[in-house]
Amino acid sequence: MTSETSSAILRYTAFSSDPSGGNPAGVVLDASGFDDARMLAVAAEVGYSETAFVTVRDAERRRFAVRYFSPLAEVDFCGHATVATAVALAERVGPGELVFETQVGEIPVATAADADGVTRATLTSVATDSHPVEDSVLDAALAALGWQRSELDPGLPPRVAFGGVWHLVLAVASRARLADLSYDFDGLAGLMRARGWTTLQLVWQEAPGRFHSRNPFPVGGVVEDPATGAAAAAFGGYLRALGRVPEGGEVVIRQGEDMGRPSTLTLAVDAADPRVRQRPGGLPRLTSLCP
Repeated sequence: MTSETSSAILRYTAFSSDPSGGNPAGVVLDASGFDDARMLAVAAEVGYSETAFVTVRDAERRRFAVRYFSPLAEVDFCGHATVATAVALAERVGPGELVFETQVGEIPVATAADADGVTRATLTSVATDSHPVEDSVLDAALAALGWQRSELDPGLPPRVAFGGVWHLVLAVASRARLADLSYDFDGLAGLMRARGWTTLQLVWQEAPGRFHSRNPFPVGGVVEDPATGAAAAAFGGYLRALGRVPEGGEVVIRQGEDMGRPSTLTLAVDAADPRVRQRPGGLPRLTSLCP
């Protein structure tokens, strides 16, 4: 890596082959001299849902310590910024296996270059987990969303799910209900902070193994996230726990369509492995380079 590139803020878009889609992430490849305040300030200046900071680099062993910040606070793990950072590193140190040391543990990421030279990344989450949500907490979340219990899908019960960070999973019975999202930003943010949730994973099942999702992220200062890798991993674990993973283990999530940034997240869920592998739908793209 050159010093110019290492100290720059890279901007990558992950989980879409559509130039107008995907989820953008900031990436700083050398944040070894950054304190928390500086990382938070950079993330706020970039303005994306998350910016990733490589704080320790061991290129020879291909191990990197990474931290993630939203415009308002640190986030323990972020999937799309992990993909973006892995691609940025692989473009500089070469494709192959990488290991990210994060606040939630080690995240292995496999990178490979296509025949046309485009780099892709496949991350493997930490072990997933999920549990039912208390009735009073569910009622508070539904009130903040303006939703009714009768609008939920009885086949996909509300649960709190983990794939690096915690998310409330709510499945609705109709695509129209998912499309009509207008919520109490401050009220939902307060509930999420109290419960330790990073986003809400709001989903509608189009077909077995195929879902549409929306992810409010008010605790990060963002109304909605267009592609949420950590929530997708958590959702894969949620489906495994319910026995709802289709034969073959592939789960496809379409996200960002209702906000004009279409994204595709593809999961590989193995009944024998508590982790979830996440392959990027579409190509991470470098959108700009700022000193």
